[in-house]
Amino acid sequence: MTDLTLGALDRDEALSDALAQLFGSTRAGFLRTAALGSAAMLAGLSAPAEADAAVTDVDILQFGLRFERLQATFYTQAEELGTIAQMSSAKQKWARTLGAHERAHVRIIKKVLGPKAEPRPFFDFGKDNETDAGFTSTAVAMEDLTVALLTGVMPQVRDRGLAAALLGLMTVEARHAAWARRIVGSAPVARAFDEPRTLRSVQGVIARTRFIRAQPKKSSRRRPRYTG
Repeated sequence: MTDLTLGALDRDEALSDALAQLFGSTRAGFLRTAALGSAAMLAGLSAPAEADAAVTDVDILQFGLRFERLQATFYTQAEELGTIAQMSSAKQKWARTLGAHERAHVRIIKKVLGPKAEPRPFFDFGKDNETDAGFTSTAVAMEDLTVALLTGVMPQVRDRGLAAALLGLMTVEARHAAWARRIVGSAPVARAFDEPRTLRSVQGVIARTRFIRAQPKKSSRRRPRYTG
């Protein structure tokens, strides 16, 4: 009897398309021909993505710390500037809850990295957290990007304990993203599968925002009291 493969079941290639988003077209093609439940298929599903093959656990944590600091500062500064206070009560609860979570994430990642934790960079969000509309749209984009990043780097984490911790972080961030989407009236769950992003691609997205700076920008705005 011939072993059953994904290709034999996936007539319309819907699953193959999803696998291509998660693992790339080359590995998706291999998985389509591998026997279901075979060692080859399990190895293909668990192997790290090629794009960031040289990325270490410390690299992932360092960028995670920088990204969580960026989000924590964004929420904290919006509170300091009075932006959140001008929102509806439902949005205030959402923004303050997410801000508290992001600050907690910063503390946890810093504790895990210990002396290896990089110094806190400087941030400048321009007017993106000074108005309700600007704050909300940017927050939604950040939460979606966080989920995509964690989805992309999870297969590359080598330490099992760290992988378990990041999985718990990913589920919380996914709830953040769904809550954020509901706040703006978008579908909380847009697709059956999330599209993963490599660490390198997310670094590029963050760099293009110019939110992170090497030196503080001179400004009359108050600096947040706590940013992680």
